[in-house]
Amino acid sequence: MSRLLARDLSFRYGARQALDGVAFSLEPGRFTALLGPNGAGKSTLVALLTRLYDLQAGEILVDGHSLRRAPREVLRRLGVVFQQSTLDLDLSVEQNLRYHAALHGMARAEASRRIDEELARQQLGERRHERVRALNGGHRRRVEIARALLHRPRLLLLDEASAGLDPAARLALNTHVRQLCREQDLSVLWTTHLLDEVQGDDDLLILDRGRLIACGNAAAIGTDHGGDLSAAFHHLTSHEVAA
Repeated sequence: MSRLLARDLSFRYGARQALDGVAFSLEPGRFTALLGPNGAGKSTLVALLTRLYDLQAGEILVDGHSLRRAPREVLRRLGVVFQQSTLDLDLSVEQNLRYHAALHGMARAEASRRIDEELARQQLGERRHERVRALNGGHRRRVEIARALLHRPRLLLLDEASAGLDPAARLALNTHVRQLCREQDLSVLWTTHLLDEVQGDDDLLILDRGRLIACGNAAAIGTDHGGDLSAAFHHLTSHEVAA
């Protein structure tokens, strides 16, 4: 069974078509890159997957549970890192995590154990009592990932999670999420507009102007459209009008 199945998703902002018949699946333990230019519809798609927006058309299933009919079952299986940080900068790292644990109804002892585990996994144990505003961008993202994994989701969604980070921090974050994917059998959906965040063996979705224009193995997509992923992406998303 697919970890996530999206069927015929369409969404409009008034007269503007943001998504048009998007359909794909995510498999357990796989890193899937969702690649597209700015404005392609990536954040709209994440908003639908996380129920920030109600579905207008189509269906989303997570582990066989329908987002329309069983939203709580779906959402408890998701961990999310949004493009814009949602951490409270004036709380400590641990306080941010405890607040999240409380929202998920965790007993204090269980929350403490999971917080210890995730801070150790993110190499943030020594920073647990620091205010979030004292951390750099890369460490803040790691706090958000620790928070997203605290309730043990099976699917991790990251919407332009590397935005605002320097190249070294972007690479470190991308590598770290891939390691988590392997170690925890997580399904990961990593949205980006940056080609260097995609690897050849990734599952790849390319979204442009609201439509899914390519889906499959990243290296194979590159081969099918010009020899490498950069050439393929340019070819698929080019909108030049003939004279």
